[in-house]
Amino acid sequence: MKPILAPDRPRLAREIGATARLAAPLVLGQLSAVGMSVIDVVLAGHLDGHTLGSVAVGTNVWVLGLVVIIGVMMAVQPSVAQLHGARRIAAIGPLFRQSLWLAFPFGVLVGLALALAGPLLFDLIGVEASLIADATAFLRAIAFGAPALALFFALRGLSEGIGLTRPTMYFGLFGLILLAPLGYVLMYGAFGMPRMGALGCGIATAIVLWVQCLAFAWYLARRTHYRALGLFARWDPPDRRAIGELLRIGVPMSVTLFMEASLFVAIALAIGRLGAEIVASHQIAINVSSVAFMVAVGIGMATTVRVGHAVGRGDHAGVRRAAAAGMLMTLVTQVISASLMLGIPGVIAALYTGDRAVVALAAQLLILAGIFQLSDGLQAAANGALRGLKDTRIPMFYTTFAYWGVGMPVGWWLAFEAGHGVRGMWFGLIAGLSMAAILLTWRFWRLALRLR
Repeated sequence: MKPILAPDRPRLAREIGATARLAAPLVLGQLSAVGMSVIDVVLAGHLDGHTLGSVAVGTNVWVLGLVVIIGVMMAVQPSVAQLHGARRIAAIGPLFRQSLWLAFPFGVLVGLALALAGPLLFDLIGVEASLIADATAFLRAIAFGAPALALFFALRGLSEGIGLTRPTMYFGLFGLILLAPLGYVLMYGAFGMPRMGALGCGIATAIVLWVQCLAFAWYLARRTHYRALGLFARWDPPDRRAIGELLRIGVPMSVTLFMEASLFVAIALAIGRLGAEIVASHQIAINVSSVAFMVAVGIGMATTVRVGHAVGRGDHAGVRRAAAAGMLMTLVTQVISASLMLGIPGVIAALYTGDRAVVALAAQLLILAGIFQLSDGLQAAANGALRGLKDTRIPMFYTTFAYWGVGMPVGWWLAFEAGHGVRGMWFGLIAGLSMAAILLTWRFWRLALRLR
């Protein structure tokens, strides 16, 4: 007789295959999303250093709003997944319509907050004065895309929750393809358009977010795969109980993402006082590590769906297999990304800019980024598994402690007290992400092993 916790290898292999089929489009969709940021940075970097610095500072504040929106709207995915796993198909459409009532006003509020509070944050942190005007223009332009982003993630969550992840890839790639020429025209000035620099970058990104959102909605309304769900069959008034349940799940996830993102943003804004060249180097290294992290995020989202489906059908062993598959896949992909960052950091940095000084410093930071790839990936995978259980409140406290109780104090002390500068802040990132990985992984397996 096999021990109760012995791995069932054939079933685990099948689970890895199922997770991979779900994850591949999600990874491409996430890479497309971060690819939009990469396009912004590359276009800005080849325009001039000032524009790159302005876009970098503005982007770091935009990310705060972005993760708040994404975190709340990520409640749709596990909620739909558990309904789908339990075969409660008739309940999915009403839940989706309530998510739209949540998404649009919430996106408007976040967009307004970004447009109004962003410049105050620049002054508070002490960002280099020459960057503030253009960073503010960028931020106010891109903030118009916040409601579209919220609606887009409601649409995504519905589709991913029922196991249809390819639309995320389709519309992610569509946005990426659209942004490059539009961003070039508005930033550099072409076809009679004025050269708008950082402002043009923000306008282009906001336009693309709205086009993606409307195209995804049209797709859901037209495709036969979604017809049985009756997504747009009727109009439902807001239901406070349903919206409250989405907020109960989503707000802790939003705080969790905010804690991580705000750590990165606070570090970037603190580095802003060290000068445009260091800001540009840091932004390049963050962009590269973000690309690698999106692979882990995509796998984590697929893990959420697989865990959610298993919970819905009452398959406790399936919950554990889904999490194990997601974590194993994440570790493999993160080893690959770490090897590239440690092996050819200078080559990667040179893809972003021709400034030799920026390339040299960015290459040093990429080596540090390579060090935290495993912990960053593992915490994303564990968080994905916990979301599938709808366990979001305790992970919120864990990540707050890891990022702000460990990561930021260590980084600040090394950077500004011990005199290690930007490298010290990156050692703080390594400490914070490692602590998050340990705590979240422990939390999931503690819960999962209790399921019988």
